[in-house]
Amino acid sequence: MRRVVRGFWGPRQESAAELAARWSTTLDRFARLLPELTGTWHTVPASGSGETIRPDEPSLLAALRTAQAADDWSAADGTSLRLLADTAAPGWKVELAALAGGTPQYLLQSLVATIVSPDDAPGLPDAELLAAVAESWDPDHGDVGDRAVTSALKKEAGFRIGTPSVGWVGYLSAGRAARTPSDALPDRRELRTGGTLLTIAAPGDTASVVKAYQALKNSGALEPLPQPLTRPAL
Repeated sequence: MRRVVRGFWGPRQESAAELAARWSTTLDRFARLLPELTGTWHTVPASGSGETIRPDEPSLLAALRTAQAADDWSAADGTSLRLLADTAAPGWKVELAALAGGTPQYLLQSLVATIVSPDDAPGLPDAELLAAVAESWDPDHGDVGDRAVTSALKKEAGFRIGTPSVGWVGYLSAGRAARTPSDALPDRRELRTGGTLLTIAAPGDTASVVKAYQALKNSGALEPLPQPLTRPAL
């Protein structure tokens, strides 16, 4: 089964050292939640060969600086880093990719984790994985879902790619959470970011996700950040 765990936010200038700290926290949290990971990662550059790195801040800082040394790097857009995990079990693939630290006016910053697991694997801790992303990167919004969720939202609720959404689990920054109808989504948890984690449905239950998306959209909680982008969160 394939799922994506995502967080998105607006412009927030950060140094390579600050990004390395966020990356290290993320990888540490994922390692605790996914015992199939061995603890080593491979960089996946846009061109050329990657390297094996440990999930500590010095190693990640070096990888980020290597990315920034590329000819096409733009400080304004942010620093892109893509990591593929070593796994201890067959049938698993875990990849994390982030674009962060920049201040573009029309491009969201993001962290996207793609997790492929065997069909007979026990249920994954989706809510905790999204909480790890939220508490590591302090995004504006985030979600956990798959292609079926995206397809259902597009067909049944008018969802457009590139706009805020939810999946089986959703995350809303404090400003978005303040617009959320509490009676419609009672299974919620405030995180230390001030934002709210919403557990909406079990994997495969697209009908409940569509219903929650419509309620949140109608309340204004899924309003896109105004462009040109001027702040990291609503």
